[in-house]
Amino acid sequence: MKCILLCAGYATRLYPLTKNFPKALLEIEPGKCILDYILDEVCSINEVDDIFVVSNHVFYNHFCEWASSQSIHKKLIVIDDHTTSNADRLGAIGDIYYTIKNQCIDDDLLIVAGDNLFDYSLKNVVNFFYDKKAPVVCGKELHDVSLLQRLAVAKVDCDDKIVHLVEKPEHPDGNVAVYATYLYPKEVLKEFQMYLDYGNMPDAPGYFVQYLYSKVPVYVYRFDGHCFDVGTPEALDEVRLLYKDKKFN
Repeated sequence: MKCILLCAGYATRLYPLTKNFPKALLEIEPGKCILDYILDEVCSINEVDDIFVVSNHVFYNHFCEWASSQSIHKKLIVIDDHTTSNADRLGAIGDIYYTIKNQCIDDDLLIVAGDNLFDYSLKNVVNFFYDKKAPVVCGKELHDVSLLQRLAVAKVDCDDKIVHLVEKPEHPDGNVAVYATYLYPKEVLKEFQMYLDYGNMPDAPGYFVQYLYSKVPVYVYRFDGHCFDVGTPEALDEVRLLYKDKKFN
């Protein structure tokens, strides 16, 4: 199994903090950045051998420096997508396809957004994936409409198979929020090129799930715990306080 950590965004909502520094490397606790927490979880999965951190060109050297400081028993590779601004970014789905093509990935694939802090076990997600033998996304039932409007929202059947999904719906008609952790069997990877060739949105990765679930069964792993999208200065301050006090409720 391979893993892609999506870290190529420009995080303009966090300016000036991220004007010259990547969001994924912002510290949450002293000496520990967002990406450190994610890497800890990814490294707990024995099946993962190669980890690809996809960066834009502006922040590439920051991620190379971070990667060189890691002491892990897996191959950690930083990928430069060669974009230089928010205007020419590839988008998350574009970066996934770029990495698949650039690294000739032909294996099951775990994808995690580099700005999501979560306290659920990726091991459990992987076990669910092997049980279903199908694409899997992570989700949680929410009732806050304003939060649902910022995420992909799914309806699922009694087996947690997605029967309807919309990315960032103005009027959510479901309440299972899908977060940015995805597992795809290698047979599905060809769909990324097809999705982009059709002219679909290259940005939020939930759009790919919206495209995929009508073609193949896609399941939701319902996690217990929390997932925080560190997207604004207020969200960053809140998460830092929560992690400092170890309070997630």
